[in-house]
Amino acid sequence: MTHYAHSQPWWFPLRPDRSDSEGADMNDWSVNIGGAAGMWGDSYLATPQLLADGRCDYLIYDALAEITMAILTKARMRDPDQGYAHDIISTIGANLRQMRDSGVKVVTNAGGVNPRAAAARLRALAAESGVEVRVAAVDGDDLMPRLDRLRELDIREMGRGTAIPDRPISMNAYLGARPIAAALAAGAEVVITGRCVDSALTLGPLIHEYGWGPEEFDVLSGGSLAGHLIECGPQATGGLLTDWEDTPSWVNSGFPIAMVRADGSFEITAPVGTDAVVDRRTVIEQMLYEIGDPAAYLLPDVTCDWTQVVVGEIGRNRVEVSGARGVAPTATLKACAQVFDGHRTQVQFFLGGRDAARRGRRAAQDLLTRTRKMFADRGFTDFRDTLVEVVGAEDTYGANAQELTPREVWVRIAVHHDNPAALTAFVREFPSIGVGGPCGMGGVGGGLPKPSPVLRLESFLVPRDLVAAEITVDGQLLDSEWGDVPESLCVQDGPRGSDIDTDLPVEAGVELPLIAIAYGRSGDKGDNVNIGIAARHPDFEPLIHAQLTVGRVGVYLNHLGATHIERFMLPGSHSVNFLLHNGLGGGGAASLRIDPQGKAAAQQLLDLHINIPAAMLAHPALAPIPEVVTARSRRSTTPKESQ
Repeated sequence: MTHYAHSQPWWFPLRPDRSDSEGADMNDWSVNIGGAAGMWGDSYLATPQLLADGRCDYLIYDALAEITMAILTKARMRDPDQGYAHDIISTIGANLRQMRDSGVKVVTNAGGVNPRAAAARLRALAAESGVEVRVAAVDGDDLMPRLDRLRELDIREMGRGTAIPDRPISMNAYLGARPIAAALAAGAEVVITGRCVDSALTLGPLIHEYGWGPEEFDVLSGGSLAGHLIECGPQATGGLLTDWEDTPSWVNSGFPIAMVRADGSFEITAPVGTDAVVDRRTVIEQMLYEIGDPAAYLLPDVTCDWTQVVVGEIGRNRVEVSGARGVAPTATLKACAQVFDGHRTQVQFFLGGRDAARRGRRAAQDLLTRTRKMFADRGFTDFRDTLVEVVGAEDTYGANAQELTPREVWVRIAVHHDNPAALTAFVREFPSIGVGGPCGMGGVGGGLPKPSPVLRLESFLVPRDLVAAEITVDGQLLDSEWGDVPESLCVQDGPRGSDIDTDLPVEAGVELPLIAIAYGRSGDKGDNVNIGIAARHPDFEPLIHAQLTVGRVGVYLNHLGATHIERFMLPGSHSVNFLLHNGLGGGGAASLRIDPQGKAAAQQLLDLHINIPAAMLAHPALAPIPEVVTARSRRSTTPKESQ
């Protein structure tokens, strides 16, 4: 393979039309980046919408989640030419001509576990369309060739403390933004990466455009925050919003645009004419999403501190974000291994009529008991794990479930076993309860499910000097000296921002659900649940600090099974972040739960009752939920206290 050498150093910004203007203030203009995909399988709406808007210099397509990596790993195991997100590569290919005509460049991690194959596919699509485009692939995140060296270093799993497994299916490090910047500096118009941190898709173009050096930690943190806000597409523009009725519709979801200045501050907006909502709530909810410790959000290029970030509305669907700070990155990079861990499957059925939930639970347990007898007769071991969830009866709420008597439910039985033949036997026995089971059963059509391999995720911190990114531009290898973060800048351990909380006395008042004074969002960090909660108004922040303690959250969400909980404060945005360790039953790729990524955890926590002083009932920022309306009505009919 030949080497592609470029004449400029890796940090050289190539925007002479802007930055070289005599006397120009670089903060008078911005680099505009559109978030065109927040997941593998995101809407077809995004690309034409953002291209028609006309403001974007770059489009980014984020395809990778931990579950996605498991799916792509399985695909490449079946076919070595697979392992990337086909739909995103196809979308880019279908729009290449308009992108070229508009001067829009593209960065995506849709390369998954096979970025060079994805780049080859895109070049083929370009050739079919008669479009000339320079395509770069960034890989080197694959650590499988270095397993022996990592074992010599006795590197341990971050949560369990276990050694690197004997035969992982894959092991990939999270790369940073500088390989992307180097590919752009070498003339690439589309950059396709493997596993990198999601925000690097945005930070890479910003490093390229502004020439940010590896020691400019504050602007690197700001650029990373911009990337974090747009990496999930419309999650920052009205999607997943707690106050969902304020999003007018999900028919024409608006996709986000980050307009980033040279000082690292930026605006978040969306194309006009869409159903987007961009305000403090949408932006803060997304900022809190899956960040763990907000004072030490560890990325390959910078350790971010977003505790003092200020979010302000400056116009219709325009939000200003500033105040991000950063310090040196650590000397290690996060790496995730996929480990084969048996097989699983699930069966589901509908039940209607009186006592539907009780009938469903009995049917599920009786089927499992019958199957265990069959396993014993056939020489199979018992299930490794089983889970019965009756959807419609609040089974996912644990002890907080209301006493409901639904007349229609959906019963889900998920099972885990080492032997796929045992699961096949279970699945084949399942239809029998349609005649020898509960009345009112239906919804079983569509064929029987097949067992699928379970790939458990394990996370490690590996020395960054063992990870070497490789950049190819149109199949030619770029010179390796593209400028990773200098080792002299890295530190061994990042700062920690964990808060020690205690229950504080609160003025007697009215019990209202937390959603009255806060909104929130949740997601996964491996096997951990991340829940961000933000005050609707600064006046409510002391109530949250005093009453939303680790102890209360632990008790209320005890059904998640977390081993311990951390609380982190973000005074700049009047918010708090909780990390519930080991609260997902093994994590998204291995958990049997119906909500394996903890997406509903924040909505459950927002039902926790908080004591609101009576004098605050008239506060205009209280959410107009029925409980608030009722409390205000009762307050107004109560005789006034004597003066």
